[in-house]
Amino acid sequence: MNILAVVAREERKLEKQLMNLQNQLNSVRAAAKALGHSAEREVTAVKKRVLSAAGRAAIVKAAKKRWAKVRAKAKRAAS
Repeated sequence: MNILAVVAREERKLEKQLMNLQNQLNSVRAAAKALGHSAEREVTAVKKRVLSAAGRAAIVKAAKKRWAKVRAKAKRAAS
């Protein structure tokens, strides 16, 4: 099997998919423009959620409690 031929075939396939997606995007933009809305909005980054130290401590405490319960159950089953 010729690897270069496989790569070239995959490249053509991806280029065809890209053209189809660009055509779809252009159609959506045209429809939005016809309705009077701009589809050219900038994509904004999602803000990262911040967890307080107290919240993190509560989560850690709860996780330790759950794991202690699992270990206790396993220890009883082993006995």
